[in-house]
Amino acid sequence: MSLILENIVKRAGPDTHIYETSVEFKADGFNILLGTTLSGKTSLIQMMAGLERPTSGKIWFGGKDVTKVAVQKRNVSMVHQQFINYPNYSVFDNIASPLKVAKMSKSAINDRVEKIADLLKLTAMLGRNPNELSGGQQQRTALARALVKDADLVLLDEPLANLDYKLREELRDELPKMLADRGCMVIYATSEPAESLMLSGYTAALDQGRVTEYGPSAEIYRNPVNLKTAKVCSDPPINTVTVEKNNDRIQINSEIFWTATDDQSKLPDGKYTVAVRAHHVKASGHDRTLVKISGKILVTELSGSESVAHFNLGGSTWISQSHGVHNFDVGTVKDFYIDINGCLFFDEQGHRVVV
Repeated sequence: MSLILENIVKRAGPDTHIYETSVEFKADGFNILLGTTLSGKTSLIQMMAGLERPTSGKIWFGGKDVTKVAVQKRNVSMVHQQFINYPNYSVFDNIASPLKVAKMSKSAINDRVEKIADLLKLTAMLGRNPNELSGGQQQRTALARALVKDADLVLLDEPLANLDYKLREELRDELPKMLADRGCMVIYATSEPAESLMLSGYTAALDQGRVTEYGPSAEIYRNPVNLKTAKVCSDPPINTVTVEKNNDRIQINSEIFWTATDDQSKLPDGKYTVAVRAHHVKASGHDRTLVKISGKILVTELSGSESVAHFNLGGSTWISQSHGVHNFDVGTVKDFYIDINGCLFFDEQGHRVVV
């Protein structure tokens, strides 16, 4: 089963929500739409579902042009970030509703509902109405209703956003397994780069209505083809700075420079944008591959066993993410260390430069 977007464009009045986009999604794994709010994830999902039509272009599913096929005539399941349930139905009847429409036998319906309810920890709530549930429980009900149906296409628009942390972690592990043997295409939208990596599969990075890159999730994280993809795939935000390469010297300014690695020395001389993820900016270090920089601490965060510091470097805000607990005093100047092996080089047009 294939899903192909062919030169899709979506406009609303004078605004363009999706610029011309062509993507062929893989059928053998999770397909992830990764981007910030307003990047175009929901617009793409609504067009894939048949809830909206593209302004131009075509959508192909299973070898058929479904661009103008109404949602009622598509075998599609969809879950939104904001849960939608039938308020006058019990949780059981909410989950069972698509199976009843399909006229399945009562025993088959009971079996399927019980299995999905057990997986999503809803068994004790099957007799309740949605207004008796917490927000997380209501979202799990909506998710169960979508997954209980044998749909050809399953569209999940940030479905775990309203769930508690522990359940989100469990479902991230379980969802790919649940859907792997169903023979359906899965499109999963998220704004969290870590979630795209945890779910594995393939990722389409979205930036302001454009797909900047599509490929295996781990690959586009490690080796983005352009700076926009590197930014979309980075949380905390990736650090960037302009450098100049001259022979074997790479220089940020007159005080900050380093000797190019073997690979970096093969780059043509000139100016580049270097991007460095936060975990490659360390709070301490003595290795020869580390380059010292200094900046005034602006904000600090402590999360479990990691310390995060936002600091000023030449008028730009940089972020360091280090293992362990480090004491950062806001307003003071602190030394940090760039791991030069973690530097990604981009040309003036934002294209990745690899030698």
